[in-house]
Amino acid sequence: MTHEQQPAQASAAPEEATLCRPCQELALAEAVAKAEYDWSRATDCRVLMKRHRESGECVAGQSA
Repeated sequence: MTHEQQPAQASAAPEEATLCRPCQELALAEAVAKAEYDWSRATDCRVLMKRHRESGECVAGQSA
């Protein structure tokens, strides 16, 4: 079971490293909302992140 968890953690780390500051803040806010079972706020965070990435202000790129 440990072997299955390690690749998932390894693949998440490079993705987080490429996030710009606003993307990091929105990802954190989404994680907090999920932890609090606030699905509406989690959805809002995903929408805001998508808008941010599409706005041209995102320095992390348009890959996601």
